[in-house]
Amino acid sequence: MLRTLRQRITVADIVVWIIGLAIAFVVVYGSIKTLQAGKYDARVWIDLTITGLALGGVYALIALGYTIVYGVLKMINFAHSEIFMSGPFTAVFLALALNKSGFWNSHPFISILLVTILAAVVSSTLAILLEKIAYRPLRYAPRLVPLITAIGASFFLQYAFRGFFGSGLQAYPELDILKGTWTIGSIPVYKTQVVVIVSALIMMLILYGFVMLTKMGKAMRAVSEDKDVAGLMGIDVDRIISTTFAVGGAAAGLGGILYILLFPVVHFFMGFIPGLKAFTAAVLGGIGNVPGAFLGAMILGILEAVGPSLFLNGMGIAAPYQLKDAIAFTILVFILIIRPSGILGERITQTKA
Repeated sequence: MLRTLRQRITVADIVVWIIGLAIAFVVVYGSIKTLQAGKYDARVWIDLTITGLALGGVYALIALGYTIVYGVLKMINFAHSEIFMSGPFTAVFLALALNKSGFWNSHPFISILLVTILAAVVSSTLAILLEKIAYRPLRYAPRLVPLITAIGASFFLQYAFRGFFGSGLQAYPELDILKGTWTIGSIPVYKTQVVVIVSALIMMLILYGFVMLTKMGKAMRAVSEDKDVAGLMGIDVDRIISTTFAVGGAAAGLGGILYILLFPVVHFFMGFIPGLKAFTAAVLGGIGNVPGAFLGAMILGILEAVGPSLFLNGMGIAAPYQLKDAIAFTILVFILIIRPSGILGERITQTKA
C-alpha cells in the first residue's frame, strides 16, 4: 500500500499542497488578526461586499463570453477582452453627442438604451467577423494554433482601435438619474452598483435559459459534444458557432456598459485587465459552465474588494489594497489546487481523459 501511495504522489503534488497550505494559513491567520483588531465595523464589510458584487457583475458578463465559446469550440478566445473594449469605446461617441444635444439627461432611459444597443451590436459584429476571418479556417488545426491566433487578434484589435480613435482617454457623461444611493434595508447602496448587480444576474439567467431551453441552445450543446456528428444530424455547425460568438460578443458589450457605470472612462487598452480577470473567473467557476462563470466572477469580485482588508490589514501591511490583484489570483491558485476543474466544473476521470 505504501508503495502504491508513493507511485501516486509525486514531488510536484507535495509542492503544490505545501503552497496550498501556506496560502490557507495566511488567509486564516490574517483574517483572525484583522477581526480581532476590530478596525472595521460591519457597515464597512457590507460596503466592501457590495462593491465586490458589482465588480463581479462586470466580470461575469465578460466571463460568460469566454465560457460559452470554450463550451462549443474548446478554445480560449483571448481576443474577447478586445471585444469587450470595442463596444463601450465606440458607444462613447454616441453618448457624448447625446449629452451635447441635451438628450442624455432629458431622456436618460432612451439614451442608455441606445448606447447599450450600439455597444452590443458593435461587440457582437466584431466577434462574428473574428470567428469567420481568424478562427474558422483554423477549426481543425492543432489547438495551439487558434490560441496563438487569438493572442495576435487581440493585439491587432487593440492597436486598430488606437489608430481609429486615438490613445487618449474618453470619459462618459454622468447620468443624473444614477447619481446618489438607494437605501436597501438600512444600508445605502450606490444606484450604479444596484443596476450592475441586477443587470448581470438577469443577463446570466437569460443566457442560461437560452442555452438550456431553446432549440438554438440545444444545437449549441450538440455541437459542443461532437461537431461532426451534429453536422450529420442536420445542424448547421458554422451557423451555430457564429451564433455562439455573437451571443458572447453581445454579453461582452453589455458588460462594457456596466463597466462604464462604475468606471466611466474608456481607452484602447481598457479590456486587458478586466478580460484577464473574467477569464480567471471562468476558470474558477468551471469554464464551459454558465452558472459557474457567474459564480466564479462574483467570488473573484468579492475577494478583490474584501480580501486586502480582511487578509492583510491585520498583518500590519501598510497599503493592502495595492495587492488586491495578487490576492485574487493567489486565492484562485488555492481553489484550483483543491478542485482543478473549477467550483462547478465537471470532474474528468482518468478514463474519460
